[in-house]
Amino acid sequence: MKFTIVTPNKNGGRFLEETIRSVISQKESGVDLEYIVIDGGSTDDSLKIIRCYEEDISQIISEPDRGPVSAINKGLRLASGEIVAWLNADDRYLPGALKRVVQVMAVHANRALCFGACRIIDEEGWEIRRGITRFKEAFFPISSQFTIQCLNYISQPAMFFRRSALEAAGPLREDMVAAWDYDFILRLWRQGGAAHVPGPPLADFRWHPGSISARKFAVQFQEEFEAAARDAGRLAPQTWIHGIVRWGIVGAYTLMAVSKGKKRPR
Repeated sequence: MKFTIVTPNKNGGRFLEETIRSVISQKESGVDLEYIVIDGGSTDDSLKIIRCYEEDISQIISEPDRGPVSAINKGLRLASGEIVAWLNADDRYLPGALKRVVQVMAVHANRALCFGACRIIDEEGWEIRRGITRFKEAFFPISSQFTIQCLNYISQPAMFFRRSALEAAGPLREDMVAAWDYDFILRLWRQGGAAHVPGPPLADFRWHPGSISARKFAVQFQEEFEAAARDAGRLAPQTWIHGIVRWGIVGAYTLMAVSKGKKRPR
């Protein structure tokens, strides 16, 4: 099976090289890989970093765009692989991740997507927020359309999908601010469901003050609730459960943000 991985970037030079290396190193396990990097006209050292690896990158596009979702959609339209994913310019894959995905997708030939564990790391690459990670992983054994409508427990960097499912579900919504991945997952799920990739994490999601999840988490969870309501129906029990869980998560994130702010030196 051939993969297409898309990395959107704009002025993400700080972590970009680590992201690129984590993708192209997947070839060492024999993975057939098409790698597309979409740059939004960076003014930092991003293009210099990208050019250092251009022999291992299938397509490089650098031009102004309308933001990360627009860049991802641009890359997805170019995808020729059977299995597709995107990896943001501050996240990273772990060794052998794509080979494990191939094995699961081959066994579950009718599944539209697959997902696995994903650590949360800080700016230095150390694992943080393990409680959140374990909370999400607790839903893996009971994964279903019902549970994914109740709660988004799939971490986007560790999610992969068939190009045929992408074509049926349609592109990412560019009118959303932060939860376009969850909306997309719900639409993909209707094209054949999901399979879980067992074992250690497939990827690392990097949480830092400049990330969308850090700056706009309240908007993110509001958008996730609206996406669940659209998919399940506003009066469905899943939607009510999602609403209750949403307020609990927003409260926890707010407390963490306040606590972190108090610990900063004056």
